[in-house]
Order: sequence, then structure tokens, then C-alpha cells
Amino acid sequence: MPLGAARFGLLGGVADLGKLELIETQTASAVASVEFTSLGNYNVHFMTMSDYVPTTSGQNIKVQLAESGTYETASVYQFAEQYNGQSGGSASFGETRSTGTNSFNCFAQQSVTNGTNDSWNGYCYLYNLGDSSKYSFSTYHTSSTFANSVQHYSVFGSSVLPQASEVDKIKIFSASGNITNADISLYGIAES
Repeated sequence: MPLGAARFGLLGGVADLGKLELIETQTASAVASVEFTSLGNYNVHFMTMSDYVPTTSGQNIKVQLAESGTYETASVYQFAEQYNGQSGGSASFGETRSTGTNSFNCFAQQSVTNGTNDSWNGYCYLYNLGDSSKYSFSTYHTSSTFANSVQHYSVFGSSVLPQASEVDKIKIFSASGNITNADISLYGIAES
């Protein structure tokens, strides 16, 4: 019987391909960073972040990946992203990119303020984290409101750790200061 038929349950079982399996949800409140140390055995991970607010105005969201338990902090990560926004009735569009930065983008690197109702929300796909023969990379989309909900920003992009290695931990942190608030969930995407 063809493999496709088996997937549709003709052999007695139904495969649940593409199912999101929650690994962990963490709520950050006045902490320097959030770490995910159990990534499971998945080729693709999916991470969501809601209501991210930095302690101080203009602090970017940073992500670092660990190989064999040690976070990669050298300027070896690469990313490219496009942004669009609205501020006081004026639109802005552009891009940011780097071939040598010390963090992996899973969420936008554009700055936000910390006024009333200001927050980032977004999602990130992470690929090949558990495969020591491939590069780890991400695709992401994030949106925000800031300046007391008067200005809006949206960013999408991709980043890569251009070295073949197995990633076993993920750290999310603010460029300086603490994370005032954030709910971050990590999922694995089932393949069998």
C-alpha cells in the first residue's frame, strides 16, 4: 500500500503529521532571561511570544543558541529582516541585516518603548536544532504597538547560525535590563 494511504489511516492508524506538541510555556516577569533547556526530538520547532515588554525603553529582543550546553556568544550569527511601521501618520519601510552579530533572531530586533500598552507579539519557526550535520536557522514574524499604542511596527525575517552543530538550549533576553513581561511557548512539530 502506498505511504500516502497509510497516512490517511487505511492501515489502521492515523498519522498526526504537523501537530503542534507543547514542550514548555514560560511566563517571564522582571527577569534577565528565559531559557528552554529541553527541546525534544524535533526537526522543526515553533515558538510564540506574547506581550513582551522590556524594562527600559528601546531594548531589543535577543536570542542565543547553545551547543553542547554552551551558548554561542561570538559574532557568528547572520540575519536579514524587513520592517514596516506607522508613526504619527507617516509610514516607514526598510530592512536590517548583519553577517556578524552575537545573537540569533527569532523575534524582531527593532526597538520598542515601555509605555502603557506597549508590547511585542510574534512567532518563530526554528529548523534543524537537533541535527548536528546542518545549520540551524529561523523564520519569524513579529508585530508591536508602542508609544502608548499610537505607533505600530511589523517585522519579518530569517536568521542562521552558519555552523553545523546540535543545539540543545535556547535563551531569550533583553539587550540590557530585564524582561518586564512575556509569555513564551516552545512547541515541537510532529513528523510521525
